Amino acid sequence: MENEKSKMIVSMIPAKSQGLKMIAIYCRVSTTHEEQEESLDIQIKTLKQVVADNPKWMLYRVYSDKDSGGNVFRPDFQKLIFDCYENRFDIVLVKTISRFARNTVDLLETVSRLKGLGIEVIFQQENLRTSEADNDMLISALGAIAQAESESTGEAIKWGLKRGFISGNSKLYSRKCFGYKQNEDGELIVDEEQAAVVRTIFDLYLSGLSIGLIVRELEIREIKSPQGKRIWSKKSIQTVLGNEKYIGRVLLGKIYTGDFPNNKQFLNDGEHEQFLMKDAHEPIIELEKFKQAQEEIKRRSNIEIVNGAAKRKGTHYSSKREKQD
Repeated sequence: MENEKSKMIVSMIPAKSQGLKMIAIYCRVSTTHEEQEESLDIQIKTLKQVVADNPKWMLYRVYSDKDSGGNVFRPDFQKLIFDCYENRFDIVLVKTISRFARNTVDLLETVSRLKGLGIEVIFQQENLRTSEADNDMLISALGAIAQAESESTGEAIKWGLKRGFISGNSKLYSRKCFGYKQNEDGELIVDEEQAAVVRTIFDLYLSGLSIGLIVRELEIREIKSPQGKRIWSKKSIQTVLGNEKYIGRVLLGKIYTGDFPNNKQFLNDGEHEQFLMKDAHEPIIELEKFKQAQEEIKRRSNIEIVNGAAKRKGTHYSSKREKQD
């Protein structure tokens, strides 16, 4: 009798369970305006839903930044990178390439760094994953396009603002400041209670009081600051004394934004155009008194211009010394 071959039995050994992938969400908006706040909320809500819809994913945390003016540090982005080195998650989920990096160089450097740490970046809108080698060139190209679009948008915004400045239709001409409020049409009208405080500050300054003594005097009189604080800051007093709105004028273009990608803001010392609207609203301070205050500010300043260079004076203003003289 022939020996029958034993039947071969094959059994499958299942792979080790990989567990859930930890997901970090990163979102960014370019300003702190109200509509951008809504955009940030939408980004976060959308990406949270993407994570919730994948049974193999678990949300680690949401990182978000709001860029404004010269703020280019992006603290939550820095925290994200730090946590990448700590190996706290497996995937970074971003709405779109333009929200992740400011320019193509930064994009490629960051993606390369995270790939080296074994962390994947997924751009949801473009449906791209950095773990797929074929996507490297496409990510680079789309990053360049996003940068160009951002630069173009920035220039378009600047031109739109300038057009509003020239035509006089910009809402910035009727932006509120201490001493004024807006009527139903959005026009500036005098707030009599606050205007009295503005006049007091000018009178105290021209009577010889230093900024510090004015702060003390306002505290004694229990006059609260524009922010509702018991003690005024010296900066607030200086802002009041130098604000041309109190003579019915509005000067736009006091600051300007630098070049892409940092978009840092600088004081405009004549490098760019400015736009002055006269008789924009009812004045609080007489023109002559305002001019006297500006001359006094210059006189008291411990900085003087000598041969085109700024130098510190040898003496500082003292209201006590002024009275003795």
